[in-house]
Amino acid sequence: MAYAERLAKTWRARYKRPDGTWGSKSGFDTKEAALHWAEEQEAEVRRRTWISPQDCEMAFGDFAQDWFGQARLAETTRAKYQSYLDTHLLPQWEDWPLISIFNSHIEIQAWVNELHEELAEPSVSSVFALFSTVLSVAVRARRIPANPCNGVRVSSGDYEADRQTATPVQVLRAAMRLHHTFGRAGFVLALMDGYTGARWSELVALEPHEYDEVNRAVPVRAPLRESGGKMSKAKRPKTPAGKRWLQLPDFLEAVYTDLVADSEGLVFTGSRGGMLRRGNFRSRFWRPAWDGDSSSELGWLRTPILPGFTFNEGRHTHRTWLAEDGIPEVARAARLGHRMPGMANVYEHVTPTMKAQVLTALEQRFQASVRALSPGERDRLMEMVPRLSEHYPVEGERKAS
Repeated sequence: MAYAERLAKTWRARYKRPDGTWGSKSGFDTKEAALHWAEEQEAEVRRRTWISPQDCEMAFGDFAQDWFGQARLAETTRAKYQSYLDTHLLPQWEDWPLISIFNSHIEIQAWVNELHEELAEPSVSSVFALFSTVLSVAVRARRIPANPCNGVRVSSGDYEADRQTATPVQVLRAAMRLHHTFGRAGFVLALMDGYTGARWSELVALEPHEYDEVNRAVPVRAPLRESGGKMSKAKRPKTPAGKRWLQLPDFLEAVYTDLVADSEGLVFTGSRGGMLRRGNFRSRFWRPAWDGDSSSELGWLRTPILPGFTFNEGRHTHRTWLAEDGIPEVARAARLGHRMPGMANVYEHVTPTMKAQVLTALEQRFQASVRALSPGERDRLMEMVPRLSEHYPVEGERKAS
């Protein structure tokens, strides 16, 4: 039973812990205050909600590092979380006791508001999500009674990512620019982005020997990942549904197999045969292709095609094209490595007919994009990629034949 104990100048509270041992806390000015606190501890023990005062006082930084050291995380996720901890979480909360954070809802909201002043809203959400994750673990570890992040307003509700979708002729024009600036691999990579919907990490990991000549398909098995400046192949795709084969339409099969025939190691590499780095490729080649290069001496490279278009938006573009062409949702999801929601994931399956519909729709889109080029652009395309002239002869050759 809880009781208060007289010391020289103050009172000490004594209470029984769940394991039957006695706990205590000193420094109370009156007997009533010490007894009240001790009785509260025993009441929480009876409700099975008691948390050791010593555990509550653990510093956030110590707890976060303990959790981080034991968490099972992908290498790229670990690098991202470490960056968030070092840059945003530990500078603010490292020395705070967990129980103090639990009692500081207003301070948490103020911190989130400050993050909005230096970060974009999606970044704020990501940093806050990690903070909330650590505190949720603290709740399960019985360090604090509840997560103080509940109810904190993180998003204004007004932000919505502005996703762009390109037309087939825009993708083709960008690919032609990349052929000029980066080479044949840049041309094929841009077309693979728009016409397979694969992620950057999935495409740049492709190896020549993996190509399935019978089914004319490329595999997605072990994406390339970049973490801490190092490049390596992941053990598995991003999700279980991400493991798949991507069949190529006729035009893409033609240019891809030509590239594969001259490739060693990886299909898509840098100028010296090394692994492609996303940031370098984006700034030096991808952005000028889509945004236009005003400093270029060649007029056809100067004008913008679709400013700000990202490699990831090629996935959005691909799925949007398939939706416009009436491809069933299950086939669209499988193409991008997405899992169908609910019972559709159990009872709907991709059939050979659906796969044929996908390839036909993509082939028709590419043919339309070639026709949409100006005569001068078509001549330039066929000069760049002679293999395509076998499938899409220019007007003069078509009439002569």
